[in-house]
Amino acid sequence: MPPHSLSPNVLSWVPQEQIEEVALQQIHSLSEMPFIFKHVAVMPDCHFGLGATVGSCIPTLRAIIPAAVGVDIGCGMIAAKTSMSRADLP
Repeated sequence: MPPHSLSPNVLSWVPQEQIEEVALQQIHSLSEMPFIFKHVAVMPDCHFGLGATVGSCIPTLRAIIPAAVGVDIGCGMIAAKTSMSRADLP
């Protein structure tokens, strides 16, 4: 599934209407921080979290957000070998 652009700084792998409103607000607020590198990525398991949205990837430039790593890190995502190469990815 290709990502949806929710804003210039947010790419989502889940349709916006499937994201709870409070999580959307959290994602958009975070994406406007000056240290966000390129965009925040929203995964299919996203939901509101304390400190940061669970199921989001938050790349930063010269910044660390300790609250962005929760106790459930990796709870809904797995790694799987595919036939795709890096060139196949967006």
